Amino acid sequence: MKKQTTLALTLCVAFINIHAQKQWTLQECLDYALNNNIQLQQNRLSAMQSELDVQQSKAALFPSLSFSTNQNGSWRPYSPSTINLTNGTMTTTRRTTSYNGSYGLNANVTVWNGGRNTKNIKKNEYTQQQSELEAERTANSIQEQITQLYVQILYQTEAVKVNEEMLKASQQQRDRAKVMVEVGSLAKVDLAQLEAQTSQDEYNIVNSRSQLENFKLQLKQLLEITGEDDFNVATTNIAESAVLAAIPNRAEVYAAAVNERPEIKSSQLNVESSDLSIAIAKAGYLPTVNLNAGIGTSNASGTETAFFRQIKTNMSNSLGVSVSVPIFDQKQNSTSVKKAKLTKLNSQLQLQDAEKSLYSSIENYWLNANTSQQQYIFAKANVQSMQESYDLVSEQFRLGLKNIVELTTGKTNLLQAEQQLLQSKYTTLYNMAMLRFYQGQPIKL
Repeated sequence: MKKQTTLALTLCVAFINIHAQKQWTLQECLDYALNNNIQLQQNRLSAMQSELDVQQSKAALFPSLSFSTNQNGSWRPYSPSTINLTNGTMTTTRRTTSYNGSYGLNANVTVWNGGRNTKNIKKNEYTQQQSELEAERTANSIQEQITQLYVQILYQTEAVKVNEEMLKASQQQRDRAKVMVEVGSLAKVDLAQLEAQTSQDEYNIVNSRSQLENFKLQLKQLLEITGEDDFNVATTNIAESAVLAAIPNRAEVYAAAVNERPEIKSSQLNVESSDLSIAIAKAGYLPTVNLNAGIGTSNASGTETAFFRQIKTNMSNSLGVSVSVPIFDQKQNSTSVKKAKLTKLNSQLQLQDAEKSLYSSIENYWLNANTSQQQYIFAKANVQSMQESYDLVSEQFRLGLKNIVELTTGKTNLLQAEQQLLQSKYTTLYNMAMLRFYQGQPIKL
């Protein structure tokens, strides 16, 4: 028993350690969010409700059938009563109780109402499709946000490493400067400046790590993950070929996106739905024809006829047609038609706005991808140049040929160059991933 308990505790600890050390890939983040995001689940529930509306509108084509009954009882405490006697009559009062009941089975079906029922079915189907597209639009938005945060985490992770390398270099220079001060080849004021630079590098690391944890927290919240476990993403080496890959043509991206993006499809359905709204409003000018049928019977007390005999003899059947023709409706129909036409004009404007917004987003991604890709090429050459310059200045400083200001300036220039290289690298990756995503491809870095 003791061995089993020990084994269980060991497995539990191992599971906890594995869970705490889990590193999330981008695809795992996307899959998890698509299955667990609250807003997305709400959109899916809304789509299910829209599907029920479609089923209800289809049921309106069938007849309605209802059963009704009415039971009444009466009590007369002082009802007059006449009694025949031998030499005459005598009037007295007595309590009397009576009851009666009626029973009916009624059916009704709309034969014609200008096609409003069938048009309502189609309109509700459009609404259902729009609800599904809204869920898809939310899913796309979530994936874009996750990708942006993921790229920021990758960038900030490398920025921390750059700052750590800078701190190591500063510490080495400070230690070397201490020896030079002891032998009298360097002034103490220069050592103080190097110590200040080391403290600044330590601050930069703390600041970079704080930003990294903030990005992780934002991603964790977006994934709806709660708890105090550490959240880490998988950091992989991204080949330079991925950064310098061919950028998708913006015209081709837009042509694919305008046919596939859910926000465009939803706006197009909104225009078609507006046409149906106009047709439904115009149907208000047309007659409505209903067919109704019924069967009923009744029973009452105070007779010698038995209950089921009364039900049979009192039974009656009915069949009828009702026609309603609008003549003067206080401009309700004409107003509905005009409003429906205005709604269509507005939906057409919304479609144009959605298309313009889509093109603007694609154009921004394309421009940013091109700009950052060119910046990456020059930033890479700049880092190499600044590294060589800094190494040369460091050696000259060790030999006493350069002062502390020149050394600090060279280091600052190298740090800025490396940060520019990282920023251009991950900006290019993100924007190119978004362009491919808008083409309908999965998100990959």
